[in-house]
Amino acid sequence: MAGSRPRSWNFASQGAAHPGKLLARIWGTVFSLLLHGAVVAVLLRMEPARPPLERAPPIVVDLVQAPEPKPPAPVMQPPKPEPVVRQSRPRPQPQPQPKQPVAAPVPVVPPAPVEPVIAASTPIPSATGGAEAPVDPAPLANPAPPAPVAEAPAPATPLPPVSEPRFDAAYLNNPAPAYPALSRRLGEQGRVLVRVHVDANGMPTSVMLRASSGHERLDTVALETVRRWKFSPARRGDEAVSAWVIVPILFNLRS
Repeated sequence: MAGSRPRSWNFASQGAAHPGKLLARIWGTVFSLLLHGAVVAVLLRMEPARPPLERAPPIVVDLVQAPEPKPPAPVMQPPKPEPVVRQSRPRPQPQPQPKQPVAAPVPVVPPAPVEPVIAASTPIPSATGGAEAPVDPAPLANPAPPAPVAEAPAPATPLPPVSEPRFDAAYLNNPAPAYPALSRRLGEQGRVLVRVHVDANGMPTSVMLRASSGHERLDTVALETVRRWKFSPARRGDEAVSAWVIVPILFNLRS
């Protein structure tokens, strides 16, 4: 309000008016300090006693001078072997074999008839001066007939060629080998060659492995399959004969 004086605090008058409160504050501050000091002292006493530190024995280190390394001994290099020159031996040339002469058939020439030779009769003068009667010459003997010449044997008739047994004819109904499932998973594949002996009835009497595929599982399946097949027997002309045949079995993952 206008004309009013500013209010001021008179601490001297307040301290003088309330001396008991001031003493109470001082004693409270002192008591608080004493209480904190007592708590700190108790906490310091409760700290566990630390064992005294033992002094480690001193470590003595002796300096030992390392021996000087000896120079390595010189390595004697072995002498280099001299190259061996191989002398090429002359290959023996095959000696030509003499061809055996083939006896050619000798034509039989009938002997020419021998005409008897008749000597002319000459009159021999006799001692008495008369002519003697002519003397007939002795008849000549007939010549012996020539020995018969042996005829050359006729050349043998060549046998007709033998055809191989067949296994791929449609009427045989031979099943294809089953691809093993484990071989497919492992990626096994290859070509198997089976050698089969087929009798005159078209049945396999002997089955053996000619060339392996590199996997025993595939080889076994190929052999077991071919043993159950039927074949068309080999023929020499119109005659059925036994013979060997090679059967290829292909295992391909793409097929």
